[in-house]
Amino acid sequence: MSKGRPQEVTEHDVFISRSFAAPRDVVWRFWTEPRLLATWFGPEGVDVPLESVMVDLVEHGRWELTMVDNATGATHPIRGRIVAFQAPEFLDVQLTALTAAGPVDNVVLRLQFHDHGDRTRMTLHQGPFTDEIRDMTRDGWALSFTKLDTLLERPTA
Repeated sequence: MSKGRPQEVTEHDVFISRSFAAPRDVVWRFWTEPRLLATWFGPEGVDVPLESVMVDLVEHGRWELTMVDNATGATHPIRGRIVAFQAPEFLDVQLTALTAAGPVDNVVLRLQFHDHGDRTRMTLHQGPFTDEIRDMTRDGWALSFTKLDTLLERPTA
């Protein structure tokens, strides 16, 4: 997908459509402001140190962070390059990552943010992956979005 246009979803991809209890500009900020991104990214038991987060919101800019497993101390860096974006409508990032199941290269993360007044429907399309990493990624997003839901339901979000 480029410039916010849909692309076919295959069995090697993760596709999630999710509604959040916050206006689109707020949800956008939780993806693009380092101090907010660090508060929710990763499942329970995983932290993202603020100093590891870099979002340079320009075309070809960096979108990076490192997840740290609290139990083991293992680090899982995600390094990305912003391919295209239109605030607060869509964000496309080309990623490499070191996951618990091994490295991934040239994975595209495509996010679209749909305005529904005081709610936002977000669609996420990410891939391609091996079956194992696809399933792990899908489950990880579900857990991360539970954390994001909690933050967005607070009146100060």
